[in-house]
Amino acid sequence: MFRVPGITPCTLPAYRLSPGVRCCIRDDGVELLRLYPLKSILLKKAWKPVFNRMPAKGEICFDQIKALVPAAADPDIEGFFNRLVRKGFLERRGNLPIKSHPFVSVIIPVHNRPEEIKTCLAAFEALDYPRNRYEIIVVDDASSDHTPQVIKTFHNVMAVFLEQNRQAAFCRNLAAEKAGGDILAFIDSDCICTPQWLNDLIPAFNDPCVAAVGGRIDSVYKDSALDQYETVKSSLIMGNRERQSQPSDRMFYVPSCNLLVKREVFLEANGFNERLYVGEDVDLCLRLQDAGHRVEFRPEGRIYHKHRNRVAAFCKRRFEYGTSEPLLQSLHKNRPKQIYLNPLSILFWAAVLAGLFGGSVLFWGLAALMVVFQSVSAGRKLQSRPDIPAAAFVLAVLRGHAAFFYHIGAMVSRYYLIPGLALIFFFPAGAGAILLLHLMCGLAEYRLKQASLGRILFLFYFTLEQVSYQAGVWVGCARYNNRRAVNPEITFRRDIP
Repeated sequence: MFRVPGITPCTLPAYRLSPGVRCCIRDDGVELLRLYPLKSILLKKAWKPVFNRMPAKGEICFDQIKALVPAAADPDIEGFFNRLVRKGFLERRGNLPIKSHPFVSVIIPVHNRPEEIKTCLAAFEALDYPRNRYEIIVVDDASSDHTPQVIKTFHNVMAVFLEQNRQAAFCRNLAAEKAGGDILAFIDSDCICTPQWLNDLIPAFNDPCVAAVGGRIDSVYKDSALDQYETVKSSLIMGNRERQSQPSDRMFYVPSCNLLVKREVFLEANGFNERLYVGEDVDLCLRLQDAGHRVEFRPEGRIYHKHRNRVAAFCKRRFEYGTSEPLLQSLHKNRPKQIYLNPLSILFWAAVLAGLFGGSVLFWGLAALMVVFQSVSAGRKLQSRPDIPAAAFVLAVLRGHAAFFYHIGAMVSRYYLIPGLALIFFFPAGAGAILLLHLMCGLAEYRLKQASLGRILFLFYFTLEQVSYQAGVWVGCARYNNRRAVNPEITFRRDIP
């Protein structure tokens, strides 16, 4: 925990510079610089007192910010600093206290999960939220075991028992119609909420544009190699940094097993699409964005999930996720899949590959000249920062080219590994290149995720995941007669998101 000298205790939220971000107080304002990806932002003079007092390796508390900028209202301060958090310049600890707790309807669909629903409901006994300000609605989806009997042992739960299996989307919609809360909080029966779950997510609604918010989903299981893989690579993990939907992020969503939505907006959107077995959360989030609302991800609002920790179930679930992508592309034609190509990175890697296989020093020289040119160009844009060494710009340029290589490799690994390897008897060099891209992408993921299992096991599960998912995608393409998932639009841009 970081503290500002002279202020104890620290009134949350508190903010600090993100690792690698530099702050420069200028005559015309405050400049924040992030070395990777290389980006700077100039803040207005009004914020100079705040960043003058912000420790280089510490944090500044909300009450101190208020004292330094007395003319700014609390929502304006919170909104401004949270935007800097989402842009990666700052990190936040905590939220403003909830002054008026909205009434929340917690909705849990369940089918044949007696032990899971028991654990899920028991966790709410430790929930740090006024008990008279939330209700729990459980919809039993025609369970054929003793799940209904387990639900009935929890007397503070509103239970709905279906006679016919209708799937999770129907159950959630039914509960939403019966709900009395202003906020609908969706969680699955194989999940466990943390005591601060609602307190961590509800402050997102301080922004009136936000209609839905989700939090981080961590794994309950940690023992087996597959558990350790899921801990860092689960498809339910949305990252470690706060994000908010943007027009440039065409498929941004948060999973329905950890999702809070304004009830009024949810009903206006007609809830979840009950025709979808998987992907209904993606569809809902996209429809909310199309209606002009924002969707937010806050990693601190976490829950724990009991993932499928058997290989067959793991592969089946990834296959099911894959089949939903072509259908979602059909439903949201205004959000076509795109692949981003950076012309400078294409030229750089062409020169590198020509140097590797052509053996000519000229190609290596061309690649080096490109890096120097881009580094000098970046340095000229930041002439106000003479304290930044030239090596920092060179490293930023190289990391940008590496990110482009990873972007292409990830696309190939995710969608073209199976058809690529099918070419091994006809075009072995092409098949080998695709396999190499897949393995390099897997090793990059291993390093980025800091997995605790060994590289070989990580690559094994990574390959299983990619093959299972893309098999589902190709089956979905044939089933729905839509190939947009594997035939993306090509867009040229200088940076890779």
